Amino acid sequence: MTTILAFESSADETAVAVVKDGDQVLSSAVATQINSHQRFGGIVPEVASRHHLEWINRTLDQALKTAQVTPSQIDAVAVTYGPGLVGSLLVGLMAGKTFAMAHHLPLIPVNHLAGHLAAANFNEPIRYPALALMVSGGHTELVYMKEENSFEILGETYDDAAGESYDKVGRLLDLPYPAGKAIDELAQQGTATIRFPQAMAHEDNYDFSFSGLKSAVINYVHHAEQKGESVPRDDLAASFQEAVIRALVARTRKALTDFPVRSFVLGGGVAANRGLRTALQALLADFPATRFIPVPLAYTGDNAAMIAAAGYFNYKVGRFAGLDLNTAPGLDFELYEAKS
Repeated sequence: MTTILAFESSADETAVAVVKDGDQVLSSAVATQINSHQRFGGIVPEVASRHHLEWINRTLDQALKTAQVTPSQIDAVAVTYGPGLVGSLLVGLMAGKTFAMAHHLPLIPVNHLAGHLAAANFNEPIRYPALALMVSGGHTELVYMKEENSFEILGETYDDAAGESYDKVGRLLDLPYPAGKAIDELAQQGTATIRFPQAMAHEDNYDFSFSGLKSAVINYVHHAEQKGESVPRDDLAASFQEAVIRALVARTRKALTDFPVRSFVLGGGVAANRGLRTALQALLADFPATRFIPVPLAYTGDNAAMIAAAGYFNYKVGRFAGLDLNTAPGLDFELYEAKS
């Protein structure tokens, strides 16, 4: 058995976890900063870094105490080194390095994106080859995984990520940041009465674009206001969400058709969206040979358990780093693979 201690601090969540054999979560401690950033409508990097410094040791203590393990029972330390905000990443990276050095443990570098997908193993084991849809505030990607720890980006967003468009529309609707959950809840109460456009609907690729959709929603609201008309927020939310899901499902259908796989993984913060989960579940009924494995709701947001899960894959193949490991704020899957 392999027990991994993991650190995650790429954005505004300070997280430490202990995971055994890549899929047994012994503890997952997360200190959120949402209340500090809500008044700004988004993450303020300097504020995020200071909060990480304040909470990293307390979160570490909580994770070890909950897991009921001592440093002598840990086999390795996994840490997120990218992508993310450089100041935030540095706090978790230095904490991980310090713990590894103090207790003579190997250090495992982990790609934050790989962590989001590895968290599906907390639901059930991913069977390969697999296809994954990563949907978060900063990323919207379709990823083909031929085997464990192998990633090929089939398509990605040209502009706004799906989660980013949710936050921008949320500001228009005067919803608190982050707006994804609030829009999803409004959408469940409304009806998609407005047919917003889907960018690149007829193009033969796996890419996404949500900037035009965001602009269409803003223009619709502004035109209604100029005419003195009111727009029901729940119907607007339902219409916007329907357009986002329509785009995600269409590209996913194409990828599943072109790349027969054994598993389909849904990961990232937007993976908690009920409308999206329902639509993808319906889509997968047309692909009976493919198992739908969404990341459990508790692990869709940023957390360190997912970093430990991805770290376990690296541990098995001996992918370690020295204490000179630095942050990689713009890290993507291709760069991650090049370092293997």
